[in-house]
Amino acid sequence: MTFSLGIVGAGQFAGQFAKLWRLHPGVGDIWATDLIADRAARLAADYDLAGTVPSFEALLDSDVDAVAIFTQRWTHGPLTVQALRAGKHVYSAVPMAVTEEEIAAIITAVQETGLIYMMGETSQYNPATVYARNQIAAGGFGRLFYAEGDYVHDMDLGFYDAYRYSGGENWRATASYPPLLYPTHAIGGVLGAWQTYAVSVSAIGVVDDRGDGVFDKSVSQFGNDFSNSTALFEVEGGGCFRTNEFRRVGYPSHLRESRFRFFGTEGSLEQLATVSLWQDKSGVTDITDYLRPKPTLSPDDPSLQHVAPALRDAFTSGSAPVHDRSRLPEEFAHVSNGHEGSHHFLADDFVRAVATGALPAVNAWVAARYTLPGIVAHQSALKDGERLAIPDFGNAPVVASNSSAKRTHEPTRCPSSDH
Repeated sequence: MTFSLGIVGAGQFAGQFAKLWRLHPGVGDIWATDLIADRAARLAADYDLAGTVPSFEALLDSDVDAVAIFTQRWTHGPLTVQALRAGKHVYSAVPMAVTEEEIAAIITAVQETGLIYMMGETSQYNPATVYARNQIAAGGFGRLFYAEGDYVHDMDLGFYDAYRYSGGENWRATASYPPLLYPTHAIGGVLGAWQTYAVSVSAIGVVDDRGDGVFDKSVSQFGNDFSNSTALFEVEGGGCFRTNEFRRVGYPSHLRESRFRFFGTEGSLEQLATVSLWQDKSGVTDITDYLRPKPTLSPDDPSLQHVAPALRDAFTSGSAPVHDRSRLPEEFAHVSNGHEGSHHFLADDFVRAVATGALPAVNAWVAARYTLPGIVAHQSALKDGERLAIPDFGNAPVVASNSSAKRTHEPTRCPSSDH
């Protein structure tokens, strides 16, 4: 049994997942669309997809069962709602949305349509998050009371090139995207292990001083001049966690963008760029190799030619020993992975969810808990650190309906194909 898929946005990230879904036995025809038609055509050719579609609207009007959204980060919310209302399951790159209202609209659409929504948060399968999740389940931390999650990526290390690629002549206006509105690599890595949610936050933003038109309020599409931000969150059940979103920082983000620390009454986990340590009252265990993914792709591979060299490490990693690959399709066994081994699991999560109707790990309610705290934290930073309450949309329902799925297993009608 297979379902058809439309990829929306054929930029630097989409190809890594097109490759995996093309190999997955649960996925049939795959189509692509992009505002720049040549990019969609190139994606279809590079990964032997079924063809291209002239527009997002044409894709929604077709018989495609699901869509995967890889567009500009501030467009995800409205496009997701459109797709769900058109009867399509949705995989969305992060973040889920950029306002509380957009998040609420997605959750309402999921509830009313019974369709699958999944946010592709890579930190859900970050080796440190997986390890911490396992230790929590085994009681290794005792009572967890504090955690830290950092997404530390300097603009000079590939982001200038990425924004030029995606933003065109107006790239500086979009490169000023507020760091706390892209919070899920940090927050998701913490909450993906610690089964709680944030209830309040106080945050501080650092005004940029580079003077190159990026993070300049007079240029910014978002009126933003913060390049670095720090947030402290209170969690339900007691305790707190801190996140850093840094875009001007002397740190080798190509070695490890996201890093985590967890502290409990009986044990703790700490990471630096090249070291990971488990600690308890008896001593320290170096678990660096257990959490280190081995490269599976050369940074010079032709599939990465459109990715800035400083960003290619994120697409070359394989799995780490901590990852349990037993559930993955055998077709993934010798295929390149990415973002510390997360891509294979995310691609498979979505296919399983659509095929079975069971909610994926990062469903709409979980995605809201990974995304909304950052949105509120940015508002706190704009108010000089005022402590603000974080709304919560509750837990996901135990059972999700899949009655709206259109898996007919017949050839998919997709208009204006190039192939």
